[in-house]
Amino acid sequence: MHCYDDDIVRDECGIFAVYAPGEDVARYTYFALQALQHRGQESAGIAVGDGQTVTCVKNLGLVAQVFSDADINALQGNLAIGHTRYPSKGEHPSWSSAQPHMSSIGRQLVALAHNGNLVEIRELRARLAEHDIELDTRSTSQALATIISYFTQKHRHIRDGMKETMSLIEGAYAVVLMTENAIYAFRDPHGIRPLVIGKLPDNKGLVVTSETSALDIIGATYMRDVRPGEIIKISRNGLESMQGAPHVREAFCVFEFAYIARPDSVFYGKTIYEVRHRMGEILDREAPVEADMVMGTPASGVPAAIGYAAGSGIVYGEGLTKNNYVGRTFIEPSQALRRLGVRMKLNPIKSSVAGKRIILVDDSIVRGTTMRELVKTLRSGGAKEVHLRISSPPVLWPCFYGVDTDTRDQLIAASLNIDEICDYVGADSLAFITLEGMIEATGRDADQLCLACFNDDYPVPVSDEVKNSKKGRDTWKD
Repeated sequence: MHCYDDDIVRDECGIFAVYAPGEDVARYTYFALQALQHRGQESAGIAVGDGQTVTCVKNLGLVAQVFSDADINALQGNLAIGHTRYPSKGEHPSWSSAQPHMSSIGRQLVALAHNGNLVEIRELRARLAEHDIELDTRSTSQALATIISYFTQKHRHIRDGMKETMSLIEGAYAVVLMTENAIYAFRDPHGIRPLVIGKLPDNKGLVVTSETSALDIIGATYMRDVRPGEIIKISRNGLESMQGAPHVREAFCVFEFAYIARPDSVFYGKTIYEVRHRMGEILDREAPVEADMVMGTPASGVPAAIGYAAGSGIVYGEGLTKNNYVGRTFIEPSQALRRLGVRMKLNPIKSSVAGKRIILVDDSIVRGTTMRELVKTLRSGGAKEVHLRISSPPVLWPCFYGVDTDTRDQLIAASLNIDEICDYVGADSLAFITLEGMIEATGRDADQLCLACFNDDYPVPVSDEVKNSKKGRDTWKD
């Protein structure tokens, strides 16, 4: 029997930057990070520049746990960057991994925050060795800061240092870097990880962040995305732009649509909610089943479940209640309690599910354990039948670009076919949306998306040795 422990898809970070002289930039950053909390719940940090130096506060915990009102009041300046982080699987949480990462370029103090991962690090280390750069780290942010520092001192301008850095590194990255008086941001040439630019009301300042939901919470308006391969600078001279790396095939992460981003965020002119709703409609078209009620797994499965109900004409209802106050904990339960781990967060509404044929819609099955427990939970509530409908295709390959889907042997669909997965999780039936259906729902063309975890087509090449490794990803851990 396979053991697929931990069925959660994690994205490794949300980033934010604001340039707004005369405004409370730390408070803007704090509330924006609240809107990005879903992108990382291990640690959070804010760095502020005041024209003379850079000050940083960061720690393990949720945003509201890390910062007090006194912390925010003490972080005075004209510009700020912030970060919220998930760890890589199996990594022990540590303060040193929290971002922003503080370093220096010559005598100039800088702060850097990053989302994504660099790949094929052995080859990168060899390329860096040609420049006499040695990296004693497995932190992406620290590696980027070191490389940028080296080439900035060589060229004397940060943007030139970033440009040469981008010519050497490979992978997925969205990065913000702050000096005491300017913000820089750059994005990988495939645009795999999201990065958008916004404007504060009354032209008070400019913002760069992972999702538009962070703009909404502070009253900023969306301007445009940071273009793939672009470097931008925001300072008293306004917004400046240069192309840091040639734009190649766009490959935006499709998991942003399916799972990672907040439902109220907007990518390519569509809210994530409407894309997920459409995924549910298509899933009903592709895999209908007779039932009494459609429900979603709180909360990421709900939009697709509502779409499935709309397409099928079957009533939508709530069959699980979620405890929103169970956060990340470092206290390990006993083996007996571990078997009850899902019930800590989700419990059946017995009056809603008892005696009914239930269609349970969720966004993904990665490792299988959580879904297995959910099916048991619904049956314990009296559900007569449980039919699973999944609004993404089977995850067959690991992600090396910042989504923590780990090694192939931890992906249930890489070892079992759909019927076997259905038996493993204990459902009456199981169906996944097709890859074509998922692409249709996004409104994008297939060649504009990264679909590697479903079809092995990695836009940034990854060696077969790395893809099939059981020792983890050949990347820095951010």
